[in-house]
Amino acid sequence: MTSLSSAAVRRANAAAIFAVAVTVLSWGSAFPMIRVAMRDFGALELAAARFAVASALALAWLAFRRPPPPTRADAGRFLVCGLIGISLYNGLLNQGELTVSAGAAAFIVNVAPILTAILATVFLRERFSAWGWGGALVSFAGVGLIALGQPGGLAFGGGASLVAGAALCTASYFVLQRPLVPRYGALACTAYTLLAGALFLSPFLPGALPILVAPGATRAAATVVALGVFPAAIGYAAWTYALGRFGAARAANFLYLVPPVAALVGYSALGESLSALTLVGGAIAILGVVIVNSLGRPTANERLAGKVGPSL
Repeated sequence: MTSLSSAAVRRANAAAIFAVAVTVLSWGSAFPMIRVAMRDFGALELAAARFAVASALALAWLAFRRPPPPTRADAGRFLVCGLIGISLYNGLLNQGELTVSAGAAAFIVNVAPILTAILATVFLRERFSAWGWGGALVSFAGVGLIALGQPGGLAFGGGASLVAGAALCTASYFVLQRPLVPRYGALACTAYTLLAGALFLSPFLPGALPILVAPGATRAAATVVALGVFPAAIGYAAWTYALGRFGAARAANFLYLVPPVAALVGYSALGESLSALTLVGGAIAILGVVIVNSLGRPTANERLAGKVGPSL
């Protein structure tokens, strides 16, 4: 019985790690794709078109699986998740990427684990060890180096500050959605959140339609579909599963692996150069991930005492 239980735990952990890998690859590719799409769209028009595609997939899944509908209280939480984690996040990120490179934007967004850890500590009673907080601070230092190399730095209203605002939005979304996952499941949570985000973005959809149907709009349409299917639908579904398994503060640290992917795709697909600050900052950020996930794990006694987040 114990061996069966251990095997089930190993399978669940392997599935969560796979979900993290899918999230990192799909979200890392999103940053360069946004840079391409912003050549044709406004920030909110792009977000509206992207999540119209994602919401269509979400509706199809809901019609097929018929999960239980959210309660009135949970519906309100899903609406807030959609507003903050989808609409505001993508509007700020898209606008910021007009002046911030794909790799740099990804590094700035990855201040989110620091903010997530703080919010999870306050609202979800999750905890990091001293090594965990130290690793998070190391990664934050790497993100700061990247931001310093962008036009305007972190001045209010500049591209980097808008992307930093997106990071705050995504951290809030991670924490807000966490209590919903055990009640509805990862995919249902993703579907309801995508629908909520698309609802708030729908007033901007008419502005995107003329661009999508214009002659020679193949690139714009293909980019929107790719953004809607991979990072928006598949990426959010995979992340939600990982979030429910690892806990908000711990899981968010895996997202430090997104910037190297974004930087490499930006370099290979868009010709965006990797500056010395980007390389050094990226190395420091990844070092923080190693510290958190090798030395920042809670001890068995701490888990039993309830002083930290969910055990693995």
